[in-house]
Amino acid sequence: MKFLVGCLLSAFLSCFFYNLHAQVNVTAIRGKILAENNLSAEGATVILIKYKDSSIVNTAAAGTNGAFQFTNINADDYLILVSKAGCEKLYSGPYPVKSGQMFTTPDIFLKLTIQKLSGVTINSTRPELEAQPGKLIVNVQNSLSAQGNSAFDILRETPGVRVDNSNNINIIGRQNALITINDVPTSLTGEDLASVLRGIQANTIDKIELITAGSAKNDAATGGIINIILKKGKNTGFNGSFTGVAGYGKYYKSNAAIVFNDRTDKVNIFGNYSITKNKELHAITTDRDVDFNEILSRYHSDYKSLVDRAINNFGFGADFYLSKTQTIGFLVDGSVTNNDFVKNNFLKIYHQSVFDSTVIANSSPDRNITRINYNINYSGKLDSAGKTLSANINYTTNNRSSTEYITNTFFDASGNQSGPPLLLQNSSPSNIRQMVSMIDFADPVSKTSKFEAGLKFSNVVSVNNLLFGPQINGVYTSDPKYSDYFKYTENVNAAYADYQTRMNKFDLTVGLRTVQTIAKGNSDTWGQVVNYNYIDLLPSLLMAYKADDKNEYSLSLNRTTKRPGYEDVNPFLYYIDLYDYRSGNPNLRPEYTTNIELTYSHNKSFAATLYSNVTTEAYEFRYYVQNDTTKVNINIPKNFGTIYNWGLRLLTPVTFTNWWRADFKLDASYQRYVAYPQNGNLNKGTKDIILSGSQSFKISNSISAGLIGFYESPSFYGISQFKANYYADGYISTQLFDKRGTLKLSMTDIFNTLRDRFNTNYQNLNFSVVDKIETQVLKLAFTYRFGKTAFKTIAHPTGNEEEQNRLNSKEN
Repeated sequence: MKFLVGCLLSAFLSCFFYNLHAQVNVTAIRGKILAENNLSAEGATVILIKYKDSSIVNTAAAGTNGAFQFTNINADDYLILVSKAGCEKLYSGPYPVKSGQMFTTPDIFLKLTIQKLSGVTINSTRPELEAQPGKLIVNVQNSLSAQGNSAFDILRETPGVRVDNSNNINIIGRQNALITINDVPTSLTGEDLASVLRGIQANTIDKIELITAGSAKNDAATGGIINIILKKGKNTGFNGSFTGVAGYGKYYKSNAAIVFNDRTDKVNIFGNYSITKNKELHAITTDRDVDFNEILSRYHSDYKSLVDRAINNFGFGADFYLSKTQTIGFLVDGSVTNNDFVKNNFLKIYHQSVFDSTVIANSSPDRNITRINYNINYSGKLDSAGKTLSANINYTTNNRSSTEYITNTFFDASGNQSGPPLLLQNSSPSNIRQMVSMIDFADPVSKTSKFEAGLKFSNVVSVNNLLFGPQINGVYTSDPKYSDYFKYTENVNAAYADYQTRMNKFDLTVGLRTVQTIAKGNSDTWGQVVNYNYIDLLPSLLMAYKADDKNEYSLSLNRTTKRPGYEDVNPFLYYIDLYDYRSGNPNLRPEYTTNIELTYSHNKSFAATLYSNVTTEAYEFRYYVQNDTTKVNINIPKNFGTIYNWGLRLLTPVTFTNWWRADFKLDASYQRYVAYPQNGNLNKGTKDIILSGSQSFKISNSISAGLIGFYESPSFYGISQFKANYYADGYISTQLFDKRGTLKLSMTDIFNTLRDRFNTNYQNLNFSVVDKIETQVLKLAFTYRFGKTAFKTIAHPTGNEEEQNRLNSKEN
């Protein structure tokens, strides 16, 4: 009864004083500051700032319950800046305060900073690597090795990330990770994705999240998610940065990039442009044995590809602030890539270990790719409680022209030319059009809970035309066995719901993503070869327990899927040489992975994770079909079987002295590959140990240096046995011009050891491969920041990049 009377009395007094205050028409703003776990932030410094010109109006200290109030102010738009020892500084707002109004802000929550003890010195800045439930965060702005690098270079040097010679990027096993920028997937895969990442410079990146346990809001990704979060400044005005890179390995490397942003209180205009020009060597040596009819034949191939590449990345857009809570914007971005190849393949043929003949294939193909994306977006805050709504509409075109004329010259065992050359035409243009729309809704249903939901609709039309055939009487012809016209259409409709809540020391996130896929593929040669209509249910759960300020435990479970890339289902045969082809598979089905992780983290720096995942319908690795009679080998994607994976991941930071620190990561796992009966009798287990780390040395206040290392033990993957892989990088950098400029000298793959080496001995397959790209490169990079140093770089969510991410444009 006393409690009820007290509540009624409190309500009466609150109403009385509120009305009394309103009667005297006092203009004021008030609110409450809370630290993590809903603790009050008593004593926090609260600064009232005019939004228009960033001038300081007044300063106060939060009370015992975290409350603050500024009275007798003018009607205007205000920002609140809050700072407190042990917490990160936080801006909140802007808040429109009207004349005579007592404006109450939503509760403002502070984040605790990470404190690391080295001797008696406390460092309250964020560590370079930070462990959180379901993900590892790379704080790029605190990383010495990242200075002057691109996003691609940073990922390659990040502990726990693997980048192979085909530019596949992995954080879970060898499955490709989904690359996102500000929570939105990027475009394309392979070399095209690498081109986009090379255009994003380190000074525009705040941090990178390596997510192994995503939520239902994320597009499904069996190989995890790498989320690149770009910096966002809070100041108005003009700002930006310029980066120039010059390097040399076997051939020249160069890059120049500019990023700018101009923000006022009504509009924000932003853009970027980069040009990359380099020459790169790619060499592959293959030995393949065919044992048929008691005759052992060996095909020894030395392939060298030299590509002269020019990449232009661009983006331009604007945000218009319709009000303080609503924004509409547009964005046009894309890339133009021109590749001029010189290919030489020397194929030596042996029978019963006796040299028989040589086939030399030469070509100089031109391959040009143009990608343009048009986006219109809206975001708005629906009410003072924090409900938000966002929407995106996209239209994207991807056009590829690829023309190759191949000369095959034949020689006998004595080196004499035998017969006339075989001249072949290999033309494979493609056009892919995408229309994607999406809408997202978020509702903070309480101070400790949040509900999110959304819809996404995607329509893709992919048209591919392959003209392949010999020259006859001076005219190139089309061979119907290898030429084809393939049209693929796909509709993907997705809906998700995600609920997050906090209960004392527990955080719980549970969600469900439902995806309908409707796909059809028609071939002029084979008729309708793809006809899918299916629905996937993809649940996710993440539970975290915070024992105290330093110790945290988390458990995550989720189910993910990966749909085949558009070219993976294309039945074309792509020519490599007379005995070696690559082909798509129209019968390819999606693969599915179920993941579970149990993680312990200390001080958000040390982390130990036990994990297990099972992938069914796996097609990630290379599979080959060999015809022993014709000796032709075809590389084809295939739903091979099931992969079981169990492992332990350790992240260990070490501070040796105040000038020498390191981060080491261990990933030790055991995998078992079990083939479906139609693919053979493989049932093999294997271990895989990956050690990676970075060390940084502070030589002086402006000069730093570092070493990055990677080692992976010999391991079995798919149907191939890989040898150990290892490399080391190093750098030294200095800051110039009052820390606005950075000059960095670096060398990648110092000892020139990075290469893929594997052999396959399965069923009738018996071959070995050494794959080496140009990785030993010396680079000098200079970055200069102009304008306001707290600049804003914007990468807008467009919602259609998951479809673009499945595009395949592999370079040979």
